[in-house]
Amino acid sequence: MTELLPLAMLGGVLGLDVVSFPQMMVSRPLVAATLGGALAGDATMGLVVGVTLELIALATLPFGASRYPEWGSASVVGGAIASALHTEQAGALTIGVLAALATAWVGGLTLVQIRLGIAWLARRRRPALDAGSRGAVIGLQLAGLTGDMVRASLLTAVGFLVLFPVAEATLGTWSLGESLSRGFVVSAASAVAGAAAWTIFHSARGARWYFVGGLVLGLAVLGMR
Repeated sequence: MTELLPLAMLGGVLGLDVVSFPQMMVSRPLVAATLGGALAGDATMGLVVGVTLELIALATLPFGASRYPEWGSASVVGGAIASALHTEQAGALTIGVLAALATAWVGGLTLVQIRLGIAWLARRRRPALDAGSRGAVIGLQLAGLTGDMVRASLLTAVGFLVLFPVAEATLGTWSLGESLSRGFVVSAASAVAGAAAWTIFHSARGARWYFVGGLVLGLAVLGMR
């Protein structure tokens, strides 16, 4: 568990990037899971988890008043768990992805709570804000940023502490082979990504033919490897 503090710090920074600051896209699963895996000892396994989660995250449109999973901290947890498990064993990828999905769901709930907390602070400082107080504005911003980073750090630490023993116990009873295990999770993630992509661009002229063409080309390249 020596990597818990670095993981928590990484999760806090990447969780902050999701909405608050600086929104540099480093909280995307591809990056976050790879970094989490690297801290746990296997960046390659973290990358594989990140690619799989990225397919699922395509269905998330984080704007406006929508509620959505918090992928930054969750991907750190998933990548770290899959990498901390013995990655030559079947089921490590599947378990890591499931751990990330569970953490992302809880993370989405914590995002709602942090927003409610910021709204509560804003109401308390309403007179100063109405008066145009620079200090009140800066203080409110710093409180929001600090709260969001603490939220993400705690989510990462608690998520890893709670889910890693469960992951180890699950891996000990895993009976599916490596090919079937990986094929199942990748197929499910690809289906989610395909549905999300179609929802976004299906109304564009000729989109279905570009989509089918790209799919056929991708499968052809995959088959040639």
